[in-house]
Amino acid sequence: MKHYLIVGASSGIGFSLASVLSNENQVTALSRTEKELVNLHNIIFHECDISQDQPSFPVIEGPIDGIIYCPGTINLKPFRALKPEDYLTEWNINVMGAIKTIRNYLPQLQQGKNPSIVLFSTVAVQTGMSFHACIAAAKGAVEGLTKSLAAEFAPTIRVNAVAPSLTHTPLADKLLNSEAKTAAAAERHPLKKIGSADDISNAVVYLLNAEWVTGQILHVDGGMSSIK
Repeated sequence: MKHYLIVGASSGIGFSLASVLSNENQVTALSRTEKELVNLHNIIFHECDISQDQPSFPVIEGPIDGIIYCPGTINLKPFRALKPEDYLTEWNINVMGAIKTIRNYLPQLQQGKNPSIVLFSTVAVQTGMSFHACIAAAKGAVEGLTKSLAAEFAPTIRVNAVAPSLTHTPLADKLLNSEAKTAAAAERHPLKKIGSADDISNAVVYLLNAEWVTGQILHVDGGMSSIK
């Protein structure tokens, strides 16, 4: 049985991943709230607010075989409406949170079997999109971090990222809260549908187990980043 650490596991993609991984593995879940995690087996939950300057990381004894960092934000505004603090908020959650987590648990990860880190980017880094300057700037840094750590940690620890497009998760509720919005969003994707949390968690499971894959940004985006 492997041991995975999921940060941001109480809803959406993180919860889908916790549901899948906890079937055959031990999962430590860090989130601000427990929510539906209470109904899963093989889950150890710790309350943790990753946005704090010094998050209350729990002590974990023994090896960790994988870290998946799931917290995310969707702050879509015109450039003129964004304030410097908006960029700092995105940076702290998406970039610094990942860095703090990896730094804190790197010794345990180094003890794991075929250890792996999976981070999250967005399709908006590769495909320029209006109103995405704030999130794309932060996630672009995540992609740079992914490749830099993959080089530095090789051959012991693999580091990859998933870059989704819009998916049916609580985070995206405001963008998909009507049939018209959902249909319009689906139409923008070559596959003409919106992805699910399970689509993304399946990609994460692949990266956790792909022993000859590192430094990659896996686009799970309905074809948006590569097909017109």
